[in-house]
Amino acid sequence: MKLAIMQPYFLPYIGYFQAIYAVDKYILYSNLSFIKDSWMNRNRILIKNGGISIISVPLLHKSSNTFINEIRVDNSRLWKQKILKTILLNYKGSKYFDEIFSYFEELLRESFDYLNDWNSYLIVNFSDFIGIQTEIEHNNFNKYIELEKELQKIEKGDFSQFKYMEQTKPVKKVARVLAISKDERADIFVNAIGGQTLYSKDEFIKYGIDLKFLRTNEIKYSQFSSAFTPNLSIIDVLMHNGKVGTLELIQKYTLI
Repeated sequence: MKLAIMQPYFLPYIGYFQAIYAVDKYILYSNLSFIKDSWMNRNRILIKNGGISIISVPLLHKSSNTFINEIRVDNSRLWKQKILKTILLNYKGSKYFDEIFSYFEELLRESFDYLNDWNSYLIVNFSDFIGIQTEIEHNNFNKYIELEKELQKIEKGDFSQFKYMEQTKPVKKVARVLAISKDERADIFVNAIGGQTLYSKDEFIKYGIDLKFLRTNEIKYSQFSSAFTPNLSIIDVLMHNGKVGTLELIQKYTLI
């Protein structure tokens, strides 16, 4: 079984959805500290006349000492209306605007108080809309509370709860992946290409796991200008390619 684990981001870029597509099960993991100035509550879209615009969800009391699932949205601000207006102004006239805008507008009629709920909801729904059939696990904070408590001991060199890991004594981040992979009976773990600095194929194979890194192949599509701007929110990809075209682009990756 192929497994991937990632924090829930806000309307992430195409590489995020490639990782979802590449596996049998994708776990949205919120038992981690919130990272300020990350992509958890914001993303980038294209300005029609050139340049980048940031769309974001306003937060209450964001702190790096707070778990992701504890971060509250500032719903006193009209952030949904602002995002829709920004998308309307900059994507009106794109090939698939009518279909994608109406779908996104419908999604934003939902109401959540927590960022984790918004991100998970949007990721799950956009994946289904695009046609990705991967099982996505979310709203699972309570499931992993005890695991995180046990992982704290690893930082002190205590592997008493993970006897099988004593052969390599991995750092906490690696131990988390190994423990969840074992629990899910995954024999293949897929990670973003940036994980090559942290995760070792040789270490994973000792636990019966084939570690793969996802490398996005060259992706280009027609935007409003002649110059292509990569790594924008999935909103940009959908506006210019529609559901079918986006799913085709999502499949342009290599597992190494």
